[in-house]
Amino acid sequence: MGQLCGKCVQLLCDFALSVKALASELMQDIRVCLTQIHDCPCFKRRNFATRQLYKPVLLHEEEIAQEFLQRVERGFEMLPLGRVSLEALKTLAFSENTSLQKSAALYYLHISQTLDLLLPPEHLEAFYALLKSTDLEVQQISSSSLVNFLLEGNLTKEHVVQMDLLEPILELLESDDASVQCNSCACIMTLAVSDTNREAIAAARGVVPLLALSKSHYPRVQQNAVGAIFNLTQSERIQQILCQQGALPVLTLLLESPDSEVQYYSCAALSNMATNSQYHEPMLQIDDRLLLRTLLSLLSSSVDKVSNQACVCLRNLATNETIQTCMVAMHILPSLLPLLASNHAEIQHNAIVLLRMLSQHPDNQDALVCDEVLQCLGKLLLTWKTDPVIVGHAACFIRNLSLPKNIQRVIESPCVEGLLQTVHYADCLEEESLSCVTSCLAELVKHEGATVRMLELIDEPLISCLVRLADQEEKTEPAFQAAFIIRHIIQHEDMVSLLKSYMSKVQQYLMNYLVHREIRFQHLGISTLCILQKDSEFSSAFVLSPLKKYLDQVHKQTEEMQELLKIAVSHMDT
Repeated sequence: MGQLCGKCVQLLCDFALSVKALASELMQDIRVCLTQIHDCPCFKRRNFATRQLYKPVLLHEEEIAQEFLQRVERGFEMLPLGRVSLEALKTLAFSENTSLQKSAALYYLHISQTLDLLLPPEHLEAFYALLKSTDLEVQQISSSSLVNFLLEGNLTKEHVVQMDLLEPILELLESDDASVQCNSCACIMTLAVSDTNREAIAAARGVVPLLALSKSHYPRVQQNAVGAIFNLTQSERIQQILCQQGALPVLTLLLESPDSEVQYYSCAALSNMATNSQYHEPMLQIDDRLLLRTLLSLLSSSVDKVSNQACVCLRNLATNETIQTCMVAMHILPSLLPLLASNHAEIQHNAIVLLRMLSQHPDNQDALVCDEVLQCLGKLLLTWKTDPVIVGHAACFIRNLSLPKNIQRVIESPCVEGLLQTVHYADCLEEESLSCVTSCLAELVKHEGATVRMLELIDEPLISCLVRLADQEEKTEPAFQAAFIIRHIIQHEDMVSLLKSYMSKVQQYLMNYLVHREIRFQHLGISTLCILQKDSEFSSAFVLSPLKKYLDQVHKQTEEMQELLKIAVSHMDT
């Protein structure tokens, strides 16, 4: 073989250099490939693999980010939440590049403030990645946008839990950043409005971190943490967890917070727990009845919802007789009376329910019978004649206190007039409330002094209402009590004269009572009939009515029964 020419030598040298360069590029490509596989989130994040979430294509992140941001700048020629946008947002969210994650988080924050449609649940996968980000700013922005979506109703709360977002949300409760803590507490508070979500939060051990954050020095964090606890206390199982974790003293101390929102939520949480009697004793044991003392002071709060919630909590505790007597002994009346005069119906309702409950215990009655209370109740009855809560509970309170030693004070108050006025609106009242009114009047009419006062106030329209009510068999108790009142007042001639205008209706209800299956109705009918027969007009009318024929029949049957009884007894004696 001859010696190569210069040209061929140069060609061989160039070929050798090309092979060397190609090998170097191949090794570089291999290294890049292995590095990318190692750094991929699917390799690092165990949750993504098991949940089969979207896996990012890192090689195209920059291109996708540029394209996505260009479309944002153009104002989106297509729907902002379309399939292309979703894939782009997932790519950015799952990126290891925090700047790209931030772009996705900012976009979600923007649309959370403008969106008026439901966010498709597929976007929650991107949220999972954003909330799991190690970048604090991404956590802040994404948790804030999630709160916005939840508060505006743009996300189905059940979907949030189903897509496992509860895990990163609860993890963020452990953050050192107050903004992230605040947002994650707000998310839990919003999610904890359904039974299933509450149970999911409890199962994920989310109760204890919230209790810890309720002691936070950051007002918004504390507000949202206590608000979340309030929503969670609607579950009896979570109430038990909270009690075991020492929540009662914590919530009691929070009542003294200078923040009215914290006061409200802690009071509301305690109100929920007070519906369960097993917690009453532990509540009382905190620092020598600190809870009762604090709640009594909150009745005078200038913030209506706080004073109202304190009243609700005391009302729930008042199912315990020991606590009832404690409240009265601690002079609750001066704080309760202003609530009865409130302009807010809900506050009035809760106050009068609590007052009625306190009157149930005999030991409390002397302290409760005072002119201020009776004057206030009388005015309420005269003002709110058709309010079933005010009418019913005021009547029950008066009935509980209608003892001989108290009757004069009741007579001198507007209460008797208020009760009689409500009878005019019997058709507008619920049967339970109406029954409270008529039974109270029936109790009062047993006292001569109260009867005299009632006679001064009863006119023909009121007599008409009583007769009509006595004839309403479907309202058993109010009908009986109305007839009982009539039976007592007709012992006075003036009332008999008023009753004559309704003679046929009187005969009708008396006949119904005589054939009634209950003995008390029969006895009431006969005793009323006996009193009315003393009047010549009523007596003449009765003779010509079916009443006479029925009574004769009953009398004959009674005589026959007596004869049979005599025979039976005589046989037994022999």
